Amino acid sequence: MSILKKTALYFARKEYCRSAILERADLSAIKEKPTPKILVGLGLIAFSYAIGLPAVVAMGVIAVWIKEPLVLVVGGPLIYAVSTIVFIIGIKMAGKKYFQVFSRWLTRVVLEKILGKDHPSFAGTDSDNCPGGGSA
Repeated sequence: MSILKKTALYFARKEYCRSAILERADLSAIKEKPTPKILVGLGLIAFSYAIGLPAVVAMGVIAVWIKEPLVLVVGGPLIYAVSTIVFIIGIKMAGKKYFQVFSRWLTRVVLEKILGKDHPSFAGTDSDNCPGGGSA
């Protein structure tokens, strides 16, 4: 068994992951129409990805083009910090509910994808049977 599969199985035995899989966590809890605040938050999250790494790469290209490495040395971390702040504000605006529902769904999907047909094998196990003595 690969180390990735062993790691996924380890986490799949944890209460959060096990409940997400057993309860078939989905996105149905967020079916109602999002408020404008939530839409702005989701937009900020998307925008933060657009200005993150692409902007740092653009700074690098500009620094090489004008032969001034200080543009990248100062501007790269600065624009990345701005991107991170925009992301955090977006998460705050989008709300805890969306984040929690999405996280549970993503946990289930990723673990089921990695474990494949092995994932039913842990459904009845107790966390005390986990590798490492079951301590979380």
